[in-house]
Amino acid sequence: MTTPEGPVTLLIIAKEPVPGYAKTRLTPEYTPGEAALLAREALSDTLDAVLASPAKRRVLVLDGATGDWLPPGIEVAPQSSGGLDERIAAAFAQCRGPTLLLGMDTPQVTPHLLAPALAVDAWGDRDAWFGPALDGGFWTIGLADPDPELVRGVPMSVPHTGEVQRERLAAAGLTVRDLPTLRDLDTAADVAHVASAAPGTRFAAAVARLNGAATG
Repeated sequence: MTTPEGPVTLLIIAKEPVPGYAKTRLTPEYTPGEAALLAREALSDTLDAVLASPAKRRVLVLDGATGDWLPPGIEVAPQSSGGLDERIAAAFAQCRGPTLLLGMDTPQVTPHLLAPALAVDAWGDRDAWFGPALDGGFWTIGLADPDPELVRGVPMSVPHTGEVQRERLAAAGLTVRDLPTLRDLDTAADVAHVASAAPGTRFAAAVARLNGAATG
């Protein structure tokens, strides 16, 4: 069951969680099948948080096909082609009004964590919200006016991605407020840290099962 509508569109940008396609940087420490399982559970936790948060729309911007992991209440839109900046820009271009985009790399996200950017008065005196990641990127970005040019051309997946993106927002004259810094699930070294930050999630349970199988 979803919560009442709010003023913000929530976008989740993700890959289909299948072996050899999702979370490939978790190998060889995890097999392709295990990496896909962790990706699926991380995405499911993110979708749970989105469904429990007030939103005008909830849209999964997906690279790939849906599966039985997709819960009711989530719209699905295909990702565009191009680099990640182009795909994020294209997702924003389909929206009107305040829009918050997040990925599938932070299963520790919760409605409480998102709440400041989803409140009725969240956009009254600011134009953007920004959630930095520990690796130098960002886990969420929100725009009151989702202009794709605010993202297009920002170098992605480099240590200074977040710095460049936040500077882009500021240079456009936007008032930006930050959400807490989170750790992205990018490599095998991140798995235990993210699981410990998200006890009780599907992701943490999957990590515990895999660790048990490895030591059993």
